Amino acid sequence: MTPFDIGLIAIGVLVLLILIGMPIGIGMLAVSCVGVLFIRNETVAIRMMTQVANDSLEEYLFAVVPLFVLMGLLVTVSGVGKDTFDVFQKMLRRITAGLGVATVFANAVFAAITGISIASATVFSRIAVPEMRRHGYTRSFSTGVVAGSSVLGMLIPPSLLMIVYAVLAEQSVGRMFLAGIGPGLLLAVAFTITILLLAWSQRSFVFEGHDDATYDDIGLVDVIRKSIPIFSLMVVVLGGLYGGFLNPTEAGAAGAFGALVIAVMRRSLDRATFWRLLVETGQITVSVLFLILAATFFSRMLALSGVPRELSELFLSGNIGPYGFLVAYIVLIVALGCLIDSISIMLIVLPIALPIADAAAFDLIWFGVITVIAVEIGLLTPPFGLSVYTIKSAMDDPDLKVGEIFRGAVPFILAMLATLAVIVVFPSIATWLAQN
Repeated sequence: MTPFDIGLIAIGVLVLLILIGMPIGIGMLAVSCVGVLFIRNETVAIRMMTQVANDSLEEYLFAVVPLFVLMGLLVTVSGVGKDTFDVFQKMLRRITAGLGVATVFANAVFAAITGISIASATVFSRIAVPEMRRHGYTRSFSTGVVAGSSVLGMLIPPSLLMIVYAVLAEQSVGRMFLAGIGPGLLLAVAFTITILLLAWSQRSFVFEGHDDATYDDIGLVDVIRKSIPIFSLMVVVLGGLYGGFLNPTEAGAAGAFGALVIAVMRRSLDRATFWRLLVETGQITVSVLFLILAATFFSRMLALSGVPRELSELFLSGNIGPYGFLVAYIVLIVALGCLIDSISIMLIVLPIALPIADAAAFDLIWFGVITVIAVEIGLLTPPFGLSVYTIKSAMDDPDLKVGEIFRGAVPFILAMLATLAVIVVFPSIATWLAQN
């Protein structure tokens, strides 16, 4: 067999192992090791594995992963999410479907200080959904809004998916964060327009009765008091990062410390909770770094086999062309999102797709934004729909069916596809800040 044949077989075997339930990191390591063994020999396979372990995990940059994860967990337990929703509820409740719009913007702000979509889905399913239900919104729409807007957590920086992509693509984390701002705001606006259109044209989908409930009225002083922790964290993290005062790792450290101070001042953090958050941070960090190690080894095995080079020639020299490849790539990612989680999709597909994107002369920062949006659509699509199942679990409502949440999320999936198309046609939406 030729190295190319071995590379294709390795990809097929990896997909099979994932389908039968093997953890993706272990599957990647096993397939990569055996692949290099057949392409070269046992000595090269062992040396490459040890070299990959050293190269993948020694970077100072990787300290950003536990720091941003810890910051997100501390923010979640400190009640900042509820404060964010209260502020936007006060500002937007007088417009039609204002609580839905408030949920979108609260999620957008919350995303800027957490970076994890599942955290957003968990927090706002417990805060926004009961409030919307109390004011006459349907259960499907209420949960759909939370599911849809939760994906902003992986697009608006800081974002764990952006970090993973930057590492795999060997791009600047800071530039990736900058590139996520424009598309993140565009997606928030697209969600807002979707809500307003639904409220105008499909009232029965949004409302199931008249809004006779009273609002919890908060004054200007309360709005300012609730806003200070939110915007203080945003200024420390994003201001320090984009102002050039902090690199991504330092910004993560500053954000984690700021979130810790807020949690302590609010007395929402006891010893047991803090220890639990530290353990959870360690578990998430180890799993992410192990997956990055496995993906790096997989990428080098594929490069050795010549599969990316051959596929580049197939896509770019034939009738398909660069944008034909891009469409096929987006369709593949959205389809994979129906079956496996976001990080796993990126780890499987990017080692193959990045060399083709590079050969097509695509801006890899722009390509990363497209990848993250396409991957995030998978959080809302059945049967996997991780955000949907997170909301179902967090709500603890036996009458709430998973199908209701999926139906409520459909308009937001369409909004994401429309936003993705706009960014493909107008790349500067993602690149203009990153180039400055």
